Amino acid sequence: MVQLPPQTTILQVIPDLNSGGAERTTLDVARAVVESGGKALVVSQGGQMVRELQELGAQHITLPVKSKNPLTILKNTGRLADLIEEHDVSLIHARSRAPAWSSLWASRRSHIPFVTTYHGTYNQANALKSFYNSVMARGDAVIANSRFIAGLIKERHGFAADRITVIQRGSDLKGLDPDNVSALRQQALKDSWGVPNGHPIVLNMARLTAWKGQKVVIEAMALLKEKGRQEPIAILAGDAQGRDGYTAELKKLIADHGLQGHVRLVGHCSDVPAALALSEIAVVASIEPEAFGRAAVEAQAASVPVIVSDLGAVPETVLAPPEVKDVERTGWRVPPGDAQALASAIESALQQEPEARKQLTDRARDHVRQNFSVETMCNKTLEVYDRLLSKGVPEQNAA
Repeated sequence: MVQLPPQTTILQVIPDLNSGGAERTTLDVARAVVESGGKALVVSQGGQMVRELQELGAQHITLPVKSKNPLTILKNTGRLADLIEEHDVSLIHARSRAPAWSSLWASRRSHIPFVTTYHGTYNQANALKSFYNSVMARGDAVIANSRFIAGLIKERHGFAADRITVIQRGSDLKGLDPDNVSALRQQALKDSWGVPNGHPIVLNMARLTAWKGQKVVIEAMALLKEKGRQEPIAILAGDAQGRDGYTAELKKLIADHGLQGHVRLVGHCSDVPAALALSEIAVVASIEPEAFGRAAVEAQAASVPVIVSDLGAVPETVLAPPEVKDVERTGWRVPPGDAQALASAIESALQQEPEARKQLTDRARDHVRQNFSVETMCNKTLEVYDRLLSKGVPEQNAA
């Protein structure tokens, strides 16, 4: 692990600390900063992961950085600049657009390096939106969480091409290993879901929002039911984050197909390793491009066969034909939004012979170990910090 210079203080800024890949990455990097001898600060609007962050030895500071109100963004610039001075912050790292604007201006005022991580594909329908998004490419270093996102940044914001570093998200491979998940943890979670014995679980782990494709999963389960495959139970595990209307739509779709016993909305799941250890199959059904696709990586790390929508960064995380031979696949890729293709892939996975399943999951675990460990991700991020800190104040921040 990279050792940061003595008395280094890293400030990460993110809208909130509820569930999500960017939020988990924030905690992972904060832990790495502390372990490297630095001080880790995180500014957010708060959330369910704050306590976990503090237990890692990092400090959380609550500010209204989730707001997109221009006046609030401007006020947050002053608030962040004050924090930078108070805590002698060495570098500021922004992980979302609204707080990134405040962080950019605060870094210039305080003469410290500014880092961004381009975590999403970000809607870019017009010139104003393009300018708003461009802050994520204005870092002294711009981290792309996949090669797919690196290409997107170059296409949209060519001025940043020489400052992009690809650092793919990493997962806690040891924690996800099913051998490290006790039977007690699994049973407690299974009881909370109300899943009876003898029913294979098809897990969709994603926040409840339309582009994550929960409706496609429900339609696929309806097709399986029509074919007489009534034993699988789909678990839709994700936080609605206030999207009550969408949750109501999902419940109605489940009821319309008579799937009350076959599809369950279980809310946020805090024990991802136990959820995966219980599951026969994991499904990532996104209908828009994933910037990376952490859920697919975690499933492979947990030795769970995975089925993913074939778009975005998926070819980097799940190997499948035509990029590799069938005997080299680590999962299944299906066209996004295609419930029939998803149902067929689920059926194929359920029908796998034990030896074929083991060969698939062993390949998948090897693929993840080689490319997507949290240790690799954190070390590469600290290398970016160390490089900027060793150069001194960037010229564009000195004005």
